[in-house]
Amino acid sequence: MSLFSSRGSRYRFCGMLMALACSVPVCSGLAAENRKVIIDDDDSLSLAEATLLKAPGVDVLGITVASGNRWRDDEINRMLRGLEILHRTDVPVVPGAIYPLINSEKLTEKWEGLYGRLIWKGAWMKQWVEPTNQPDPNYHAPDFVPTPADGNATTKPAKEIAANFLIRMVHAYPGQVTILAAGAMTNLALAERLDPEFASLAKELVYMGGSLNPHQQLSTVAAGQYAREFVNSPRREFNLRFDPEAASIVMHAPWHKITMVPSDPATATELSADFLHRIASRNADISKLVAHWQPGSPMWDEIAATVWLNPQIVTKSTQLYVDINTQFGAGYGDTLSWSPGYQPDLDEQKETVVETINPTTLLATMEQVLARP
Repeated sequence: MSLFSSRGSRYRFCGMLMALACSVPVCSGLAAENRKVIIDDDDSLSLAEATLLKAPGVDVLGITVASGNRWRDDEINRMLRGLEILHRTDVPVVPGAIYPLINSEKLTEKWEGLYGRLIWKGAWMKQWVEPTNQPDPNYHAPDFVPTPADGNATTKPAKEIAANFLIRMVHAYPGQVTILAAGAMTNLALAERLDPEFASLAKELVYMGGSLNPHQQLSTVAAGQYAREFVNSPRREFNLRFDPEAASIVMHAPWHKITMVPSDPATATELSADFLHRIASRNADISKLVAHWQPGSPMWDEIAATVWLNPQIVTKSTQLYVDINTQFGAGYGDTLSWSPGYQPDLDEQKETVVETINPTTLLATMEQVLARP
């Protein structure tokens, strides 16, 4: 159904756009400075990055990259190519960590021998355990860069390393830079260890990662297949499981504000073929970006980006203290959480945890922003 199928829906949608405009803050009579954000990610350029790159009043200072879903250099090539397609080569792509702090492919294989197979292992994934409609893993060496469907990038990454870039930016803009983390937290942990002022100089951390108690909410085939990730291990989520030690370092850093977007709210969403068609029909660059994408995945990173851009998509949140299990046992990499007063009080930080979102508002916000030239 069209977003504008009735007068009432037009009014509701316009109200949502007014709220979005006010969240970017432009509602005062004075000209407000653009909001500054650095995206830390572990894959190709997604609709999360595209939404922030096209959003009014937002300066994407850079995209830092660490291995996770793919190896770092593969991700860099894909991220640069995505920026070329969107004509945003002004945004630097900054190389980060190739390997986690401690975790490794061999350690993961050892863990699986003790405790059972993981559903998804990112760059270490060789094949699916069960039949699935999801794309086959493209297992390769860390220094091999496969050619993506939309071609290789011609632009080059920044010469600076990610941890130094992150530190330099928060010192250049103290109290102004949001770190939006959508992958393993290796780069952020390195920045915090190199400069103990890093987290305290940032404005806030918004991250997609961790898992509390997700349940399958959609009845599609894809939703059922993605539910395999949490049905028997509700506290396990790939981003933070790939480098648990890094995530724990970040969870204990003195951020002014932390917003956690766990896997839970994403179970109400799916990157559908219909939505891809709608956004492609309204913007030629977006059409080219998503031309080879396969629909069906939950919209994990897109939720995190849009929560920051338009907090009105959040319908329920709570305050928790959060950490990651770094003991090499059955729960290695799992999410730990405590209600206030129950935490171990070892410098865990209180976080605003997004529990549910309005999927309709999420899609409407993204569709409006992605239609911008």
